[in-house]
Amino acid sequence: MIARYQTILFGVLLAASVAMGIVLWQLRERAHQRLLQGQDSAPTQAPEVAPAEPATLLVANDADNSLLSQVQTLPLPKDPGARARLILGKLMDLYAAPDAAHPVPGGSSSIAQVFLLPAPGLSAGITTPSSPAKTPEASGPQLAVVNLTGAFAASHPSGLEAETLTVLSICGTLHANLPRVTQVRFLVDGQPRPTLAGHADLTRTYLATDAVPTEGAHP
Repeated sequence: MIARYQTILFGVLLAASVAMGIVLWQLRERAHQRLLQGQDSAPTQAPEVAPAEPATLLVANDADNSLLSQVQTLPLPKDPGARARLILGKLMDLYAAPDAAHPVPGGSSSIAQVFLLPAPGLSAGITTPSSPAKTPEASGPQLAVVNLTGAFAASHPSGLEAETLTVLSICGTLHANLPRVTQVRFLVDGQPRPTLAGHADLTRTYLATDAVPTEGAHP
């Protein structure tokens, strides 16, 4: 014969099991409804990409040692540093093309990073304008630090004219698209380097405006 307390305990456990089953069933239904609502509200369009904008490239030409403006339409991000890297990457892609007027291997991967910093009032080896220098601010002149890859420097054609054209085309392209960039310095794999490929000086700070000649002029 089953004791009375055992009967009561069995009844309590049965009731708890039934209640737990009901709660679990309700939770399952709610989760299913939320999943369906999430599917209905999920976007059906592709993620938004950066809008296409015109970018001015100062493209080097070895035939006459000139820099010529070329406008390209590119999807440009809003972040200035990322914008500068993408534009310079396109410039390097032009140089890596089979019919390039200034052939340099490497392409867009040659530009590792571009940092934008407040431009210092004085830089070693640079003569500043006679007008009073303004205190560097977020809206003031900028120094662009272009970090090139070691593979790009190692494969760049050696020669003063070829190396100088590459350096000046980078400086001019930066200034044409980011007018606040007034000075440019170069690193290779994040470290200072004496020259690009044996000739063009990478220890100095370049004035970006000096690399923006009139159309067809020689730098």
